Amino acid sequence: MRSASTSSKVRHPPTLGLGFPQRKSFFVCSIGFYLISEGVLFAKKDYNLAKHPLVDVPNLQVIKLMQSFKSKEYVRETFAWEHYYWYLTNDGIEHLRTYLNLPSEIVPATLKKSARPPSRPFGSGPPGDRPRGPPRFEGDRPRFGDRDGYRGGPRGGQGDFGGDKSGAPPEFQPSFRGAGGRPGFGRGGGGFGASSAPSLE
Repeated sequence: MRSASTSSKVRHPPTLGLGFPQRKSFFVCSIGFYLISEGVLFAKKDYNLAKHPLVDVPNLQVIKLMQSFKSKEYVRETFAWEHYYWYLTNDGIEHLRTYLNLPSEIVPATLKKSARPPSRPFGSGPPGDRPRGPPRFEGDRPRFGDRDGYRGGPRGGQGDFGGDKSGAPPEFQPSFRGAGGRPGFGRGGGGFGASSAPSLE
């Protein structure tokens, strides 16, 4: 029987500061290089997927590394439609630069300014471009096209929609009873085959 002081020591493989053993350093470097170059990464929530579609690493390793990065606030995570999405933060950029020994000129694609093409003047596009309509308020053109009769009648000035807005005439008395004075169908009105209310005669 062994004493407590002579118990065998468990040897763990040396780590790289991220909690991953050295044999998995290839995974960390592959994911890190992709993340520092693009600035974003996604993974399907499938822990049994053999390989991530963008990085030559098992999907589980990508998810677990990004969970570690999230806990250290190196990435920001969102989840939608069974996919994780991670966005590299400024702290994450600095960490990956030091870990991967990269110069400060390396910037993720999400921080690079895209070169916008020069804007072209109005109507000078290629012939297949969508045709432009006439200006919105031109001469005697009606403002609302062929909807002059909409909502009642002729229109007055701008903002006056015309028509009689006073409501129903006083002689209009709607009745919601069915044939023979029986209540109609609907909520609380009985239904097919329902007997009518007993009459008090």
